[in-house]
Amino acid sequence: MTGTIRVLVADDHMIVREGLRMILADYPEFTLVGEAEDGLQAIELAGEMHPDVILMDLRMPGMDGLASIEKIKTQWPDIAIVILTTYNEDDFMFRGLQAGAQGFLLKDSGRQTLVDTIQAAYRGDTLLQADMMNRLLPKIEASSRGSPKQMIETRSRITLSQRELEILRLVATGARNKEIASQLNISQSTVKAHLDSIFNKLGVDSRTAAVSTALQDGTLIDSFTVPLN
Repeated sequence: MTGTIRVLVADDHMIVREGLRMILADYPEFTLVGEAEDGLQAIELAGEMHPDVILMDLRMPGMDGLASIEKIKTQWPDIAIVILTTYNEDDFMFRGLQAGAQGFLLKDSGRQTLVDTIQAAYRGDTLLQADMMNRLLPKIEASSRGSPKQMIETRSRITLSQRELEILRLVATGARNKEIASQLNISQSTVKAHLDSIFNKLGVDSRTAAVSTALQDGTLIDSFTVPLN
């Protein structure tokens, strides 16, 4: 890692922004490049400051976090976005993941979890805790239900091999390529090749998007499950 990780905070509560500002100031590896009070300001600051990571609240006045995530990921897909959330926001978390967020950070998390999450987002790691994803499964399953014609069309479009499903399950737990290779007793280059195939089949370009798509697709939901911790 060279330089510092540029962080933007978007939350309408001043006390939350001040708390995050104070924590980040204690770590020289982070630079807080901006604070936004709503989704529109988050978009403006993303364009001006081009942060590496955005910590994004979902419930904000005016333009909310969901709309902001969609616009930012469309214009600047390389910016990692982590949703600031609470345990009672399952609907918003699921929709935020669909919009392109990389994962979630609970607002009552400790400072080390905050630090680890920002660093993981910067590296491009998947930030999908198994217990949270299992809580979202009913909503994902419901969203995947469509008409018979839609299901037939989807079934003919997406087919993952058993090995690809195994790798994707491990990706969903946050495992990196080295860890996946060790668990499956294959080389890291083989893991990468499988991931490239998965991305191509699902029409995505990130680990998080691959997990989200697999969980939403009606033809994969029965064979792809996220194990509990």
